[in-house]
Amino acid sequence: MIHNIRYRLFVYENENEEELINGLHNILPDVVPELEEAEGMLGENDNILIYSGIVDKKRYLKDFLFNLINQLDKDQLLKLYDDLERKMDDQCNLFLRFSKDAAVDEKWQIVDRGDSIHLKIKIAAYPAKKDIALKNFGEYLISEIEAKQD
Repeated sequence: MIHNIRYRLFVYENENEEELINGLHNILPDVVPELEEAEGMLGENDNILIYSGIVDKKRYLKDFLFNLINQLDKDQLLKLYDDLERKMDDQCNLFLRFSKDAAVDEKWQIVDRGDSIHLKIKIAAYPAKKDIALKNFGEYLISEIEAKQD
């Protein structure tokens, strides 16, 4: 269902780095992120830490998908289903953002904007076309949503 997940987390000067790394591990427990430092627009006292990496081990990808279904409530899953078209590009990448605050509190909350944990999820589709990826992932989501109703 998923080929890989690329992730990015921006940590700003006024944020608790350790808390946010723990929040990232709430979403992707087994990652060992790479660190890059960047200078913000305000100068030397505005450094930004960028944690990023890729998850491509099948077991971790299955765990993520299982947790996605189980951490999101029915309404959140329905919203994700409704938003699939606009959250997926022509290369079958599904772009999700998770609230950093919710992740720190060990919750999963998909957000559309703002300061967040960014995921780029490569959805499996054969051939690799957006309409096929949308159909496959959409059908998977619907089956999981219906299972939550029982």
